[in-house]
Amino acid sequence: MVLIVERDGPVAIVTLNRPEAMNALSRALRAEIAKTFKALDHDEGVRAIVLTGAGKAFTAGLDLKELASGGNVAEDANPTDHDRDPVRALTKCRKPIIGAINGVAITGGFEVALACDVLYASASARFADTHARVGILPGWGLSQKLSRLVGIHRAKEISLSGNFIDAQTACDWGLVNRVFEPAELLPAAIKLAHDIASAPGDKVAAYKQLIDEGFGMKFEKAMKYETKFTASLNAAVTADSIASAREGVMARGRKQQ
Repeated sequence: MVLIVERDGPVAIVTLNRPEAMNALSRALRAEIAKTFKALDHDEGVRAIVLTGAGKAFTAGLDLKELASGGNVAEDANPTDHDRDPVRALTKCRKPIIGAINGVAITGGFEVALACDVLYASASARFADTHARVGILPGWGLSQKLSRLVGIHRAKEISLSGNFIDAQTACDWGLVNRVFEPAELLPAAIKLAHDIASAPGDKVAAYKQLIDEGFGMKFEKAMKYETKFTASLNAAVTADSIASAREGVMARGRKQQ
């Protein structure tokens, strides 16, 4: 199997499973990612997802050996077939996705990582954008997302050089949320997924949508969008539901002190 899905209660753990090829995104794997995340999006028992890689890599990106053997390079780099577009599948998934970046995330693999909602990285993780060196420019969003995350000058340093940046640099630059020792990475990602899964699923999905859609807007427009988006949702909240939620929030707060 090129992809493994395991369940830990309301958390789905998805593992890219081509360790012998550094989890390179073959056509078969890309199709399986798209199929799996579409299914998880519609699975009411799943409240959060962890995505990681088997072996020493997260994913090395498009399978260059497969590309070099023939096929439609344009369709691989700029897919019009949504059933074979892994980044679109992650982006459209309403369930929060925690990327547990266990090793290298290169080029297309970098783009898959950036399609996650939260990034936890192993201390051994490294990131690189080798699009220009390979001769294929990005079609999954890297040229636009990276500069918005780390700033335009750092994005150009990464993408125009093709050089690796290590996990701590990625964290310092705001690319990943946290860095963990390798053995601690997956447990930490799963714990966060359970923390997210313990909140009301409909509210989490709505909040994720609100953040994602507002992020691409100018601030003033985004503020107006928030008011419009949340007005009807907040109008449906009752005093009884607030009282019930308050007890849960206070109890959880006491446990985290």
